Amino acid sequence: METFESLVRTEFAPKNTYLNSASTGLLPARTVAALHTAVEAAAAGQPTDMFADVEAARACFARLTGVPADRVAAGASVAVYTGLIAASLPAGAEVLTAEGDFSSLVNPFHLRGDLKVRAVPLERVAGSVRQGTALVAVSAAQSADGRVADLPAIRAAAREHGARTLVDASQAAGWLDLDADAYDYTVAVAFKWLLCPRGVTFLVAPQDPGTLRALFAGWVAGERPWDSCYGPIEELAHSARRFDESPALFSYAGARRSLELVEELGVAAIRAHDLALADRFRAGLGRLGHEPVPAPGSPIVSVPGLGHRQEELSRAGVEVSDRAGNLRAAFHLYNTPADVDRLLDVLSG
Repeated sequence: METFESLVRTEFAPKNTYLNSASTGLLPARTVAALHTAVEAAAAGQPTDMFADVEAARACFARLTGVPADRVAAGASVAVYTGLIAASLPAGAEVLTAEGDFSSLVNPFHLRGDLKVRAVPLERVAGSVRQGTALVAVSAAQSADGRVADLPAIRAAAREHGARTLVDASQAAGWLDLDADAYDYTVAVAFKWLLCPRGVTFLVAPQDPGTLRALFAGWVAGERPWDSCYGPIEELAHSARRFDESPALFSYAGARRSLELVEELGVAAIRAHDLALADRFRAGLGRLGHEPVPAPGSPIVSVPGLGHRQEELSRAGVEVSDRAGNLRAAFHLYNTPADVDRLLDVLSG
């Protein structure tokens, strides 16, 4: 029986010290093989059934986030789904967001032009929900520095005041134990912690979508897609599939395998592994005299004032990010204590 470590070694063999999963996750070997198969089959005129891959990926994401598959829509962009939710709000509605949250989450609400968008510090989101707030939109973990939102408190405050909730799990799905059923909407790109190719995004919609309309519905959004190719769609899908974008099929052919791996390893085990490495890095930073942005319980560690060293680190074979002048390191399942020590060693030089 394969252990966590042996399975990871089978699937990943990075050629450098890769600590940048908050930007892009590494592709597992099984995903690379699936992509090769799909591309070669298409080149030979005998394409694989990649629509079956979409459905398998949808079902796997649903299991990972604790919702039935009929609540999951498959697309390619968080901004598209945020825009869809923004379009469902009445003029003048108040949307509460966290200061400095990711643009794909907040920008569509600003671009509406007739919504009241209010931004507060992340730590004050729950306490800032008020009567008249229509929607609270927040990332589960902040892209810039890894701070984790107090989602239970935000959910409770939203319910108390009759507001809906939108959680962007792009920086959390794959390591955070996420109950998407607890929120009205959940969106997530899958090319980061879920290890999928780019072009894969999911929306968890309410069982009763209310005013959420399938504004960009194409043929794949029909209840019977192959009967919905010409003219107006007579019957939209009865499930969240009505909100599907026409899928990037090759990406989903790989995504299916990546999501299966995450499910096989288990989010709880991944979380424990990732957080242990992040804590090891935080302790090492303390010994070097650096203070990271406080982000307990997060595998993303942001260090003020060190962003300028990103290029130097890259030349040394250590991949991290420079975000807002901070050095951002992200620790995931394929990383080891030796990776942490390598980063600390270069920083101490």
